[in-house]
Amino acid sequence: MRASQQFRVSLPAEIAEAVEEKVKSGAYASVSEVMRDGVRALLERDRDVEQWLRDEVVPGHAEYLADPSKGVPADQIMNRIRSRRAARTAR
Repeated sequence: MRASQQFRVSLPAEIAEAVEEKVKSGAYASVSEVMRDGVRALLERDRDVEQWLRDEVVPGHAEYLADPSKGVPADQIMNRIRSRRAARTAR
């Protein structure tokens, strides 16, 4: 297996400009470095989501199935979210 593989990609202008700015700023030595870092971040995010699903969502769903009375209606959840958002905005 090769240590690296070349790809040819097309990016929207705004993303291409952001990549070029990262290189121009000196934060990265090349476009390839920017792309590698971006893909690594995407893979890390995917791993984190998978772990969250395994560790929190699946057990929570199983708990609900075992005792549906523990469920919280969607309107109550939305009210909690709105209240938290309002509290943050008020700060």
